Amino acid sequence: MKYKAIVIGLSSGGMDVLKSLFSALPRNFNIPIVIVQHLSPRSDSQWIEIFNERYEIRIKEAEEKEKLTKGTVYLAPPNYHLLIEKDGSFSLSIDERVSYARPAIDVLFETAAVAFGEKLIGVVMTGSNHDGAAGLKRIKQCGGLTIVQDPRTAFSSFMPQEAITQVNPHHTFNLQEIIHFLKSLAPQSL
Repeated sequence: MKYKAIVIGLSSGGMDVLKSLFSALPRNFNIPIVIVQHLSPRSDSQWIEIFNERYEIRIKEAEEKEKLTKGTVYLAPPNYHLLIEKDGSFSLSIDERVSYARPAIDVLFETAAVAFGEKLIGVVMTGSNHDGAAGLKRIKQCGGLTIVQDPRTAFSSFMPQEAITQVNPHHTFNLQEIIHFLKSLAPQSL
């Protein structure tokens, strides 16, 4: 099956995870990846520029009405919920926080599940609250593939453990196994 998008949610400890993921992904990885990393509302995007200089894959902040394109990693901007419309474009929202967060993982995951159905992969990784569990459940209900980081290997185990409890995901992997799995998808995207 050819997947159309991968959505990833992480919180505390997430920056180290992103560094490992971005350093492993090849330039020709053509499945769009959309990420919600919980950040301070006042965070700037300078870290994205640094990541772009350091890693092969293209990394950028998602913009209103922008369409997902292959070979790009999109990051939710600070203090905005990131939604994916049915036509594969982004919407940004300043609606109330969900699970104490804006951007919220659940908001991204739930809208991506509706947009992509069985052609979506959802991944919940390290974090300190329950954000992501409801969204991952929706991805599974819509036929998408669900992956959770093994809580024993996460910087903060609460978020992945909550996702496992609520969702019973298809796979529970450590970080290296998640990276290996995602890299194995590269041939389908050429």
